[in-house]
Amino acid sequence: MRQAMAEAVVGDEQRREDPTVNRLEEMSAALLGQEAAVFLPSATMANAIAFKVHTRPGEEVILDHWAHPANFEGGGPAALAGASLRLVDGRCGIFTVDQVEVAVRPDDPHFPRTRMVSVEQTTNIGGGAVWKLEQVEAVVACARRHALRVHLDGARLMNAQVASGLPAARFGGLFDSVTLCFSKGLGAPVGAVTAGSKAYAMEARRLKHMLGGAMRQAGVIAAACVYALEHNVERLAEDHALGRVLGAGLAAIPGITLDPPEVETNMVFFRVDGLGTAPAEFVAAMLRRGVRVGSNTPGRIRAVTHLDVDRAAVERALEAAREVAAELRAPARR
Repeated sequence: MRQAMAEAVVGDEQRREDPTVNRLEEMSAALLGQEAAVFLPSATMANAIAFKVHTRPGEEVILDHWAHPANFEGGGPAALAGASLRLVDGRCGIFTVDQVEVAVRPDDPHFPRTRMVSVEQTTNIGGGAVWKLEQVEAVVACARRHALRVHLDGARLMNAQVASGLPAARFGGLFDSVTLCFSKGLGAPVGAVTAGSKAYAMEARRLKHMLGGAMRQAGVIAAACVYALEHNVERLAEDHALGRVLGAGLAAIPGITLDPPEVETNMVFFRVDGLGTAPAEFVAAMLRRGVRVGSNTPGRIRAVTHLDVDRAAVERALEAAREVAAELRAPARR
């Protein structure tokens, strides 16, 4: 990947003269089942642009209560798009048609106007869960019946492609806009795209410049994303397999429980309530042993497998978890 970056042919990305950026955008649009794509620094910017294109200030977006734009984008939907969020309580980040129907506001001046539905694939805080195609189709059809726009936060869409065996375009082609991130399991150091119709991409490009995302010789980072698409997609199955190994190993440690109990892709969420300790204490103890996990939701800890984590690393992480669990249980024995 670094060699591809060093050898990238570049030009002025703002003038659409960078051939490597142009190639990445063409590849991404085809991959996602859309007409056009725009290269961006981050998936957070991609979501911000989609919210600004599809909504007007005061209008409402339906999404899961743990969805990334609602929790981990610094209040961007409100600050940048002026959008109100209608949060629904899905299972593992996946909500139903009935929940959408209930969430759509009546056409009444007392209420914000419902404008868009946003789906996250795979889910993040939902545990890396994969929306089934029929679930997505049903939610999108419901949104269309209400004349709503639909956005796919597909930061980890390629994980869903590998897990489901379905091309990303089968999911992405259903939506008005799609986010794809290259710096997750695909392994690029930076970069994302937003994709949609040609008209959407034109407006997205204007907003990209407004938000400070326009670049010059961006081919040096776009080359990493091209490499990721060409070499690092199918290997995501290895991350999923290691995620299951990690999950099974953690579940076997007394005092640790998986939440959710199924590991569908590369994310493992677990609780340490049975150890009588706070997640932050467990996280700190793991870090002292050279293993980084995180706790960004109440009561749970997240561990993620990716291309820099091999089987030996998983085994080291499990050994560290066993040591920490034994250490934390020791006071109770005294």
